[in-house]
Amino acid sequence: MKKHILVISQYFYPEQFRINDICTEWVKKGYKVTVITGIPNYPQGKYFKGYGLLKKRKETYNGISIIRIPLVPRGNNSIMLALNYISFVVTGLFWNLFTKIKADYVFIFEVSPMTQALPGVWYAKKRKIPCYLYVQDLWPENVEIITGIKNKYVIGAIGKMVDYIYKHCTKIFTTSNSFVDSIVKRNVNRHKVEYWPQYAEEFYRPLNKKSIVEIPSDDALNVIFAGNIGNAQGLDILPKAALLIKEKQVNRKIRFNIVGDGRYKETLVKMVDSKNVSEMFNFIEKQPAYRIPEFMAACDAAFLSLTNSPLFSMTIPAKLQSYMACGIPIIASAEGETCQIVKDSGAGFSSPAGDAEKLSEVFIELLTKTDEELIQLGQNAKNYYDCNFNKEDLLNRMDSHLRDNHKLEEKQIV
Repeated sequence: MKKHILVISQYFYPEQFRINDICTEWVKKGYKVTVITGIPNYPQGKYFKGYGLLKKRKETYNGISIIRIPLVPRGNNSIMLALNYISFVVTGLFWNLFTKIKADYVFIFEVSPMTQALPGVWYAKKRKIPCYLYVQDLWPENVEIITGIKNKYVIGAIGKMVDYIYKHCTKIFTTSNSFVDSIVKRNVNRHKVEYWPQYAEEFYRPLNKKSIVEIPSDDALNVIFAGNIGNAQGLDILPKAALLIKEKQVNRKIRFNIVGDGRYKETLVKMVDSKNVSEMFNFIEKQPAYRIPEFMAACDAAFLSLTNSPLFSMTIPAKLQSYMACGIPIIASAEGETCQIVKDSGAGFSSPAGDAEKLSEVFIELLTKTDEELIQLGQNAKNYYDCNFNKEDLLNRMDSHLRDNHKLEEKQIV
């Protein structure tokens, strides 16, 4: 009989998150997979076309059963975002009370908000089954950085919720080694926490260099940023660096191709205009994830950045693996593990988070590189990816945890 994995994720297909691929692979491995998620609205903040409170609440995707519980869309302000977070928990509580689903494991894909883990923890406790948590965002640290909330009572209450979740999970997986250390500091047993880095979907792969209509084909050095355009990404550094490059009157043009959408996009566009560097930017609407390798193949390097904060120095953004899998040189404005990976891999160059002057110097240095040198940087990125973020190896590791728990249950029954 197929083992049944119940996945709790506030975001799921058609929203573009890596959990979509993880679930697809579990189905291929012979598991039955059911996903409890919300009505898709990320990152635009409104329900996707064709979805709603009375539309497509149940769906099948790649053999995965999807159940969408009601939630308030994110909107474009902090009040709507808070309602979005709370509504998923409330409807998740009612779902928990009445569901007849019988699963063997719970797997919680935790990107913010951490509150989304509660329905999964409650279900696992009620059914007395293993509960796995995959931590992508640290709370309450993420709340303090993103919202600016410093009230000790609010942060303290969130901290108690986080401790409750950690306590009632069988195993906690993290996307960075630094996250392991932070979670252990919350009195969580070290043996309970494991670094399980993200991988990139199989469509992220090197493609032959080829021009596309969305990116002008000229002698400019094309740099791509692909993904969510939010506050955490710290993209305000790009217009600042662009202005410094412009003032230095370098010989070759550089173009920043920003592919994606998000809450910060409108502000970023206005900032580009206010600094009079619009000719150096090319804003492209959000694309299906499978098309991103085409955009990378039309560019010379990829850019990632994170806001300068202790939290983000511990974070490895998912786009790092996507970039590396495509074998493209990487420019990073980041600290900590992300910076170290770029350095160790020889995949490109990094500068301190928030330092526009240093970043402008990195881009100017990039302009001096020959095609052969850029190709080598890209190859270094791909080699590092294959050695450290191999999809098959990582999925087999997770599979072994599921099998080990199953064997333990059988022994207990005997």
